[in-house]
Amino acid sequence: MVRVHTLTGNLLWETTLAVLSLEAGRTHRAKSMSFQVGGKGVNVSKMLTRLGAPTTALFFPGGATGAECERWVASQGIESRAFPLKAPGRVGLVVRPQGRPDTTFLGPDTPVEAEAALDCARYLDRCPPDEALAVCGSIPGWDTPACEPIRAAIRRWIKRGPVLADTYGPPLEWMAKLPLSWVKLNRVEFDGLFPDGERGKPLPERLSAVLERWPAKAWVVTDGPNPVWFVERGRPPGRLVPPGVDEVSPTGSGDVLHACLLHAVLNCGRSLDEALALALPYAAANAAHPAVADFPMDRLPPIIWKG
Repeated sequence: MVRVHTLTGNLLWETTLAVLSLEAGRTHRAKSMSFQVGGKGVNVSKMLTRLGAPTTALFFPGGATGAECERWVASQGIESRAFPLKAPGRVGLVVRPQGRPDTTFLGPDTPVEAEAALDCARYLDRCPPDEALAVCGSIPGWDTPACEPIRAAIRRWIKRGPVLADTYGPPLEWMAKLPLSWVKLNRVEFDGLFPDGERGKPLPERLSAVLERWPAKAWVVTDGPNPVWFVERGRPPGRLVPPGVDEVSPTGSGDVLHACLLHAVLNCGRSLDEALALALPYAAANAAHPAVADFPMDRLPPIIWKG
């Protein structure tokens, strides 16, 4: 099987408080409290681990909260490699009122530092050929000289193995110029690729346009509970409708979908549309549960090996 290295540039120490109600200016006492590590690449590696697929989560922990993130990742059975930062890592608080959507507070981003970026680049260069690299989420400081070693390592990696992107902002602008295996992103991020005058055009038309503008082999666009659109070279755009669920928290559902997509294509020999059809029930199940990639899988369609 193909090992997938997930790169998380913006790790999150995240506490969730469940409360009866939420009202500004009042003191609220939580009914319960839980903790998890956020970050798109960590979420992807967590789901891949649950699927029995080889993966290594790469991330940049900082300070005491970063050390706690490392311990939590290890407790989940996720293989990882950390590149510590000197500055404190990002923290987050999710408040979950009963019967109402979550409210999330995020601390300031912590830019990737030069020494950690160099260590990460050296690690990437040592990985065997034909393994996969998934660049996930935002990477603070991406456009600075500090991150040049990572950018150079990705350019080298793409010559020997698949690189996949689920990112946005400056990393996406940079990575879109590379011959990626695919770009997976949400509708808001996809719309942001187009000038105002083009955003009103039908989505299938714009999917065909991205194949003309950028060299990625395929694009996948998620939109919460709405249809997922996709396109790959040599085929017209298509769409699939996710199963309907009673949503508890949509956080991480796109990451669960991406993990299942990676496993189905890289390890199970599935086509892109087959892989998406297998992945959507898992993403929907994630949205129906409070934690990321922590839902029961005994009632979901298994990802079947071809043989």
